[in-house]
Amino acid sequence: MASGAFGRLFAAGERTLSGRGLTIRSPLPQGTPPPVALVYRGPATLPGCPEAVAALLKSSRWGFDVRYVGPDEDLPLSHQVLTGAALYAQPGGGTLKRGYRHLKRHQDEIRQFVHNGGRYLGICLGGYLAGATPGFALLPGDTDQYIASAAATVDSEKNTVVQVSWRGRRRTLFFQDGPYFWLRPNADADILATYPNGTVAALVTPFGAGRVGVVGPHPEATDDWFLDAGLPATGRLGTDLGCDLIDSVMTP
Repeated sequence: MASGAFGRLFAAGERTLSGRGLTIRSPLPQGTPPPVALVYRGPATLPGCPEAVAALLKSSRWGFDVRYVGPDEDLPLSHQVLTGAALYAQPGGGTLKRGYRHLKRHQDEIRQFVHNGGRYLGICLGGYLAGATPGFALLPGDTDQYIASAAATVDSEKNTVVQVSWRGRRRTLFFQDGPYFWLRPNADADILATYPNGTVAALVTPFGAGRVGVVGPHPEATDDWFLDAGLPATGRLGTDLGCDLIDSVMTP
């Protein structure tokens, strides 16, 4: 599916998807193949992060056909591969400096993909990379460390949890030195979540004909993330918020 034609999929109604005893509503017309989502997996991420993002995308009502891209994957991260996708997801990873060093050669390809109508989903490091210093410059503003912001409730780079207000509801999410997002005055953006100090934790914004969705914490985190970090298991409590972010970035 070419990203430039993506918006034409939304006119014909809904169909029902069923799985694990649940019935959810898909926004795609009956008989429409699932949209392709590309998830980066490579040196600019960490083991488990791409797989958790892939699972979140598959669990959403969009029923994505998820494929991994990266230097050691069957599909490279390239203009040709991006052209056939509806969404590109950049998972969490290590430091921004290291991540951008591996991905800066793809900056123009990613920007063109989104500008032409594709969707960008950035989580933690993927959120940082949506900024400009350094990054893909997809936001009407930039990013910075939440732990370095005034009155931050987390002051360590260690794995922990963070409180957010998501559409006015207080929630707890897995967190590891994620970004906050600052916006230029009068920026066109839908703020989905804020941290306790009022800084932005998740937002969706247009970029050209496409849309960008970013989040600082990890709504895709699975039970083992919490257990491995010695944190209380929460049963993937952030999955619904991750799906809300996906819906917001996918909907025209």
